[in-house]
Amino acid sequence: MSLSQGRPYLAIPGPSVMPEEVLRAMHRSAPNIYEGALIEMTAGLIPDLTAVARTKGRVAIYISNGHGAWEAALANTVAPGERVLVSATGRFGHGWAEVARGQGIETQMLDFGKRAPVDPDQLEAALRADTDHTIKAVLVTHVDTSSSVLSDVAAIRAAMDAAGHPALLMADCIASLACDRFEMDAWGVDVMVAASQKGLMVPPGLAFVFIGDKAAAARAVMPNVTRYWDWLPRAEPEMFYQYFGGTAPTHHLYGLRAALDMIKAEGIETVWARHDQLARAIWAACDAWGEGGPLEFNISDPALRSRAVTALRIGAPHGSSLRKWVESEAGLTLGIGLGMAEPNDPAWHGFFRIGHMGHVNAHMVMGALGVIEAGFAALDIPHGTGGLSAAARVIAGA
Repeated sequence: MSLSQGRPYLAIPGPSVMPEEVLRAMHRSAPNIYEGALIEMTAGLIPDLTAVARTKGRVAIYISNGHGAWEAALANTVAPGERVLVSATGRFGHGWAEVARGQGIETQMLDFGKRAPVDPDQLEAALRADTDHTIKAVLVTHVDTSSSVLSDVAAIRAAMDAAGHPALLMADCIASLACDRFEMDAWGVDVMVAASQKGLMVPPGLAFVFIGDKAAAARAVMPNVTRYWDWLPRAEPEMFYQYFGGTAPTHHLYGLRAALDMIKAEGIETVWARHDQLARAIWAACDAWGEGGPLEFNISDPALRSRAVTALRIGAPHGSSLRKWVESEAGLTLGIGLGMAEPNDPAWHGFFRIGHMGHVNAHMVMGALGVIEAGFAALDIPHGTGGLSAAARVIAGA
């Protein structure tokens, strides 16, 4: 007998849990895309999006996933043959570099591995070495979903300023937006990319590029930008269709409106605080379990961990066997250890991730932790005691 009947819980780091409000907003017939309420509603999305990003800049919306936002950010600011500096802290930094190379852009890589954030000192040294200022942009991943590492974007900007380098600072906030604190203007970020399927709680399909003044100036001198990726008509549309380069993603827009209403009602500071407390509850349980078994954090220092996702190491085959058990027997889906090992490597089975982003509350987190502990017991995976009690104390604010 399986106990997985009932509502499943997708605790992977994106797509995240979709609120009922979002689902209800999307469950409607197709609207008129030429006039009426949809046009007015879309214009109202823009100030609420920029408020979540903490910027007075503009935003361009694309019908794509986060990979499209990567391409759009570069297409508007860096010409083929020019160079960018990519700081990788996991799989997704390398992914952005792959997109850049596909656009004919030269990439210089600072690879910090899978268990450490960007080192601002190393980045500063690399920029100081670029005496001719051939590096046009610095690409950083605020939170790498694969490793769960959180990099200090404000410190990266300080390092760039100390080097006196004019490169644009581009931040990938696909995993972190509306989960981890992010201050686009205050931290001096020129371009920020995000997507709908994580902290914004909307199905995959929308990507966002937030544009600061320095990035807008870089776009103004670009010799050529492909029509679809050009952010100018999207950020400053004269006609409604220009927001999207064609037909609007109508039902995603309704869902986004509902999600932004929820974030606005809660308050972005409170959203960040909720994610922080729920993350610390998960960490408390994992700390306790790790005292009597092989479980360990991919990122040992809590200050360097994302509040949206926790990457864990438990040794093969425990990672895969635990994921299989909790899904089939209890209806909980955990994330794979993305990028931690090649799929044909037996070590691939030694990792898992817990997503805790977006529409998540205390009872969801405590339920997931209880199921994970039951999986340890069912599979005879060694673990310490008191994990749920430790999490409960954090939830209670004790």
